[in-house]
Amino acid sequence: MFDWIHFLTYACMTAATPGPNNIMSMSNAGRLGFRKAVPFNFGIWVGFSVVMFLCALFCGTLSGFLPRLRRPMLVIGALYMLYLAWKTFTGASGIRTDNSRSGFLSGLLLQFVNPKIYVYGIVSMEAYILPVWQGAWRQLAGFALLLAFIGFVFTLCWALFGSVFRLLFSRYARITNTVMALLLVYCAVSLFF
Repeated sequence: MFDWIHFLTYACMTAATPGPNNIMSMSNAGRLGFRKAVPFNFGIWVGFSVVMFLCALFCGTLSGFLPRLRRPMLVIGALYMLYLAWKTFTGASGIRTDNSRSGFLSGLLLQFVNPKIYVYGIVSMEAYILPVWQGAWRQLAGFALLLAFIGFVFTLCWALFGSVFRLLFSRYARITNTVMALLLVYCAVSLFF
């Protein structure tokens, strides 16, 4: 039986924590306004979808041929989540913005150099999806789209509420960072249970 609670907790917490997509979405919306930042976010969604399909294909194929790689991939994913938790916990109280390009193509291309979403896709596939849906390619494609959509929703949230998040992180940075870090630690530990 598929564990929706752990899967969605992991997917939402990973998608909600600061990363290149969220910070750039917030920055673009702060500079350009929400409507003008939407093309960048659609680029993120398309690129994110492509990367999630590649992760599903990679993990589904590799796990089918070399099931012994599942544990090392989970360990690497858990270690990366613990690293993200540490960086989140010890993060600065302010958010640094990146005033890079803000169009569709910039959002699309960002996905191919964003290590956070590769780990997000691989851990999601190996820890939650493949143990139940191994070899079910239609379902794997559906989960790839779901993961990309969850990421897209949170980038839109960061763009839409950019000024609120900026205020929240600067005013309540220690509490916010601690909660996000603890949730990431929970996700890392839950990979093995």
